[in-house]
Amino acid sequence: MKILLLVCCAPDATYSTLALREAGYEVITYFYNPCIHPQEEYDKRRAAMAQLADKMAIEDIKEVPYDPERFFEAVKGFESEPEGNKRCDICFKLRLMEAARKCKELGLEIFASTLTISPHKNAALINALGKEAAEHYGVKYYESDFKKKDGFKKSITMSKEFGLYRQNYCGCEFSIRK
Repeated sequence: MKILLLVCCAPDATYSTLALREAGYEVITYFYNPCIHPQEEYDKRRAAMAQLADKMAIEDIKEVPYDPERFFEAVKGFESEPEGNKRCDICFKLRLMEAARKCKELGLEIFASTLTISPHKNAALINALGKEAAEHYGVKYYESDFKKKDGFKKSITMSKEFGLYRQNYCGCEFSIRK
């Protein structure tokens, strides 16, 4: 069965893809990140995802426009929130809703997210938002906590083996300032 995997960055997609394949899924990656700033950073991360797709033979949706205005509009009024608070929750919801919409558009039944691999992100919150998005679009959400079973450590190892670009901040303009 095919599953759409919302990807925040190639390093996080390494182990997440492997885990989903081990669970019996054929992974299609969807790099949707209007939050990433600046454009040059977005381009580096997108290129790393294309590199990973080639190395792991992943079907990757390549035509995803860079649309930072959608992110800025969604988080308006929350710009000064500290990292890991309401602004991030809004960003997660924005991306998960888009993944659910894309899942439905592609005629797929289920989607997942690499967001749960980060030790800095709340997997329970991400899973709740994913389920909410899935219900809204009439699809299913694959609940995960990819950081468990050393998933995050394995993603670092795999990223080094593949020579992937690994960023040093979450992605948005506000996380750069932190």
